[in-house]
Amino acid sequence: MIEDFSGTFLNGFNNFIAVYYSIYILIYLFLAILSVVAIKKYVNAKHFLPERVLTATKHTKGVSVIAPAYNEGKTIIYNVKSLLSLNYPKFELIIINDGSEDDTMEKLIAEFDLVKVSFYYQEAIKTRPVRGHYKSTNPIYSNLIVVDKENGKSKADASNAGINTSQYPLFICTDVDCILQKDTITKLIKPFVENKRKVIATGATIRISNGSVVKEGYLLDMHYPKRWYPRFQELEYVRTFLFGRMAWSQINSLLLVSGGLGMFDKEIVVAVGGYWDQSLGEDMELITRMRKYMHQQKQDFLIKYIPESLCWTEVPDTRKIFMRQRTRWGRGLIQTLSRHKEILLNPKYGRTGLFVFPYYFLYEFLAPIIEVIGLLVIVIQFCFTDNITNTFIFWVTASAYLFYINITMLAILIDELLYKSYASTKEILTLVGLVLVEPIVYHPVNIYAVLKGYVHFFIRKEKKWGKMNRRGYQTENAL
Repeated sequence: MIEDFSGTFLNGFNNFIAVYYSIYILIYLFLAILSVVAIKKYVNAKHFLPERVLTATKHTKGVSVIAPAYNEGKTIIYNVKSLLSLNYPKFELIIINDGSEDDTMEKLIAEFDLVKVSFYYQEAIKTRPVRGHYKSTNPIYSNLIVVDKENGKSKADASNAGINTSQYPLFICTDVDCILQKDTITKLIKPFVENKRKVIATGATIRISNGSVVKEGYLLDMHYPKRWYPRFQELEYVRTFLFGRMAWSQINSLLLVSGGLGMFDKEIVVAVGGYWDQSLGEDMELITRMRKYMHQQKQDFLIKYIPESLCWTEVPDTRKIFMRQRTRWGRGLIQTLSRHKEILLNPKYGRTGLFVFPYYFLYEFLAPIIEVIGLLVIVIQFCFTDNITNTFIFWVTASAYLFYINITMLAILIDELLYKSYASTKEILTLVGLVLVEPIVYHPVNIYAVLKGYVHFFIRKEKKWGKMNRRGYQTENAL
């Protein structure tokens, strides 16, 4: 009786796994095709509206660049000068000193000749108290505003203070230590100008700067990361940004614009209440609320993605810091899905409810859980069942593995053809070699971190964003 039950259970589970991963492969294949089509369409239309037209007209749209800073005293001056050098005729840079405990504010005041000014500050979004606004007495820095506020214990709170301070209808949210390409604003604003439908947000590819050569906040030379965790993340970023994000954008189903770089319609962001300061995945949660709001208002909208590398950021390079980040991401995912659970399969929310949320629930949230259960069942089957069952499991696993390799290889090929990001053939071959071992070496750590985030959510462990300690960039003199 027990043997019959166990046999029935294992056969049922095998069938479930086969169907689950078959659907996943078909969806990902569909997304891959969409990405290729979208990239080709973007490249062909790239020069339809020359960027000089956007920057030469007197009707140029103003943009606010918002960058929170907390205890960034070591690099804050270089960071700010780098952001001030963005090539766009009408923008303001808003630096939010989020209650730094080091000399961040003192260095800003001294370097940029800042003085406290009377400022009409309307708190459209509730934040921790703002202590004052500072402007420069030096005309060179006339577009710089520094907001000094009490620490809000999250980037979201600081970003909201920047949104309240901003004067323009569009804003970019970034990290103060991110290095942006000089024409970032022009490229991000282009979808807002080109499309007849209302664009409420745009995002672009973020690349890893670990190991790159930086001088005074400027990226001089890009190098392939030397440490293993950044190398695996490089592979992950290429696949995710080039394939995943581009495909979702093509069918107007993008649910995530990275916190490192995104341009937003200020009116819509304020209408939904800004960033949620209790979120551990504030970038995804904000886009979810923006989509939800537009569906509720019955307004047609677009969220666009640009397949160009516009931002470079340092990623965790040790297992400890990587685990901390991915645990937070995992918790942020389930937090967002739980908070907006009424969207799931609700036709009121269009494709967001009928396609995007179901995908994220089934193949982002549930996938790590099913994967772990599947591994346990595989072990049991190899120990206690016949060769026929074992052969079935082998072919399912091999098919998923080979499909993953092919998709990732294609992403690397497209990335190299478009951007030629790597200095030598050796770097490309190293990246290709990582493709073969990523599912075995890197993926299990990622899965463990995500599941740890789920556990923290369900046991209601105290919310902590955690410090992402950075190693810093290689300087020109180090070469």
